[in-house]
Amino acid sequence: MKSLLRLLLKTQHQQNRYGQAQTEKGMTLIELLIGTVMAFLIITPMLAFVVDMLNTDRREQVKANTEQDIQAAVDFIAQDLNQAIYIYDNNTIYNAATDGTGTPGIRAQLPNPTGGTPILVFWKRKQIRNAVSVDTNPTTRTLPKDCNITDKPCNDTYVRSLVAYYLVRETTLNSIWCQPSGGNGNCPSRIERYEINEGIVKNLSGITIATRYYGDGEVKNDSQKPNPAFNLAFDFSRPRNNVTNGAGFTSSEVLVNYIDHTPKGLPDTECTTALGSPTVTLPGAATPTPVSEDTLKVTDLAKTNNSFYACVDTAKNIARVTIRGNSLRRLQDSNVASSTENSAFFPTANVQVQGRGALGN
Repeated sequence: MKSLLRLLLKTQHQQNRYGQAQTEKGMTLIELLIGTVMAFLIITPMLAFVVDMLNTDRREQVKANTEQDIQAAVDFIAQDLNQAIYIYDNNTIYNAATDGTGTPGIRAQLPNPTGGTPILVFWKRKQIRNAVSVDTNPTTRTLPKDCNITDKPCNDTYVRSLVAYYLVRETTLNSIWCQPSGGNGNCPSRIERYEINEGIVKNLSGITIATRYYGDGEVKNDSQKPNPAFNLAFDFSRPRNNVTNGAGFTSSEVLVNYIDHTPKGLPDTECTTALGSPTVTLPGAATPTPVSEDTLKVTDLAKTNNSFYACVDTAKNIARVTIRGNSLRRLQDSNVASSTENSAFFPTANVQVQGRGALGN
């Protein structure tokens, strides 16, 4: 009896198991299509949202990088200008003198890089550390190349140095300064810096480069000897004359790239207002004459690109420098102009500095 019952239960269990297996079915084609459509409708907006978030994050990072670069460039120029002795305004760079001499501006005496325009040009004092022997005896004194802080200590010294900042428009599409590159030719502009100095003085009464300054075999590096472009005949009382030798300039250094080059109008009296309406008393005149905006503002020759320009009051040795970057150019090969809607992509920074350098031997 027990055996019969176990046989019946076993048979019933096997029938139930086989019945369940036979009733199981997979997804139909309609169900698969519906699932695919639902997944598409859900995933596609999520992907678009993720892509938009990534693009937004990239744009914000590019804007932040450009703002930091522009501010760093302004800070560097401010430190440079702090030691300025004489700053050239627009007339002394580009125009002939109005004092009856007709002396031309110094533009032709400066470097001439392709696509470059000098904007900020000034003389300054440059410090050279541990370079002049404490011993003044010409026979026993230490040469600059031998100065050290242990057994041959030397004093610091200052030399005259001419600095020129240029706005340079890149024209080579595959250049490292034109990225991302493209076929539209909309390469960005950059700021380059040139500097020439006179070298460490060996003999104040010397009348030539060879007799007045230390030279090869006597200095540690080229920065301690006169640059080939330095003109020994330069005199601050005649700042337009003998500024350089016209050749032998050192290579430039790029200060910052991605400077905007789209035209942007500026107030007609921006420099006049910023510099406190400076005046000058002309020879033979009884009353001072206001310095014109054209004299104060130094920009490109066409005066249409105001992305890097300076307001200069030569008499007070003051310069106000403005730089406008273009972060859009980091993202695309375009020449989109600054506007109210996209102004965040064109960060601007400025600084006003009074040179505190002093004339020396």
